Amino acid sequence: MKIIYCGDVVARAGREVVLNNLPNLKEQYTPDAIIVNIENAAHGFGATPGICRDFLEAGIDGLITGNHAFNQKELIPFLNDCKQIIRPLNYGVHNPGRGATELLLANGQKLLIIQVVGRQFMEPADNPINAIDSILKSYNLGKNINAVLVDMHAEATSEKLALGYYLDGKVSIVAGTHTHIPTADARILPQGTAYITDVGMCGDYNSVLGFDIEEPMARLADKYTGGRLTPAKNKGTLFGIFVETDDQTGLAKIIQQIHL
Repeated sequence: MKIIYCGDVVARAGREVVLNNLPNLKEQYTPDAIIVNIENAAHGFGATPGICRDFLEAGIDGLITGNHAFNQKELIPFLNDCKQIIRPLNYGVHNPGRGATELLLANGQKLLIIQVVGRQFMEPADNPINAIDSILKSYNLGKNINAVLVDMHAEATSEKLALGYYLDGKVSIVAGTHTHIPTADARILPQGTAYITDVGMCGDYNSVLGFDIEEPMARLADKYTGGRLTPAKNKGTLFGIFVETDDQTGLAKIIQQIHL
């Protein structure tokens, strides 16, 4: 299976660079599945049903959110209704939406996508290992599921690395998101799982994490500014990963960084 995962989409610049480059991605990589993180797609915080529909109607197979999953209140019913979008699994079963979903792709293969959030420097969340184990006990990679993508949405690189090694050989991909800075460590771990600490963002890189630079600089200089973060509006750049898995085992054969 050939899988593309595009990192955190930030505001209009991020949305446009992903949607405008879909033909390029499909032509160059001939993917079986394209997954997009829409964590910051609506003005930098969360997503809306309309944004989700734009991506799904353009041919995106699955959408992943993050710690801003519930910021846009109109998205909450959509999280319950749409099986192609997930929020963090370790936010608990009683919250809106689902933390994992099985996608049936056009080629007849099945892809499981899961997201968990980290617990260091993040809002309170349940144990991510226990949450993932509760899902994976129903799956046998290469048998009843063709591939598994796990998004680790976290601040701490140590948590992302630890989860990567914990899941090595059990899933196809462990991809870090949330910090919006692409890392240079894309690789296949010893037991065959593709790994990267942070996929990077899709957005305006002439910014601070996709936002105009003035307010973040002011917050660095002063304790309180009263200002608001405003999404940067220049041309966006797309960062993502391309992973090809073995059809027999579901483990990774190739991981490449995408930069458009």
